Amino acid sequence: MAAMSQTKPTALYFTDDHEADRLLAEDPLALLIGFVLDQQVPLQKAFFGPLDLKRRIGGLDAAAIAGMDPDELDRVFRERPALHRFPGAMATKVREVCAIVARDYGGHAERIWTEAADAAELRRRLAALPGFGDMKIGSLAAVLANRFGIEAARGLIPDHPTLGDVDSAQARADYQSWKRAMKASKRSAASR
Repeated sequence: MAAMSQTKPTALYFTDDHEADRLLAEDPLALLIGFVLDQQVPLQKAFFGPLDLKRRIGGLDAAAIAGMDPDELDRVFRERPALHRFPGAMATKVREVCAIVARDYGGHAERIWTEAADAAELRRRLAALPGFGDMKIGSLAAVLANRFGIEAARGLIPDHPTLGDVDSAQARADYQSWKRAMKASKRSAASR
């Protein structure tokens, strides 16, 4: 079983909303859902999504979300303001991830990382989740290692800035500036 540090953060500074930031630190399923939603929308929107979803359905429970009628969950995601730029696709992915958490981890998302014996097992567990490719795995691993002290995640941290480096609103702004510059550089290189 992977070790967990004694100091758990009281908030992860991924949004501009203190309640959403606290939920991400306190509820492993919220953190996981935030990572599911973190694509093709601003960082703050993606990680505010778990709190918004919790408010709309009355809580975050993996089995309950997995068991929701797909059309109802789709409706919840599309309710204005939509939870994501692609609400239907994200409702499906969140439901699929929650089904895995409910079935394979007894409804406890944190078991994905706290029970991983090593980095290879953690990578395998995360890669089994819909939408979790190498970049998302590396970023989540950095958060788990740097903010929660999950030792099995240390071997998965990439050698560039990630959300795992974000420990304040300023650090988030710095990370987002770095990410914009990296994307601009890639676009420039691709156009040559």
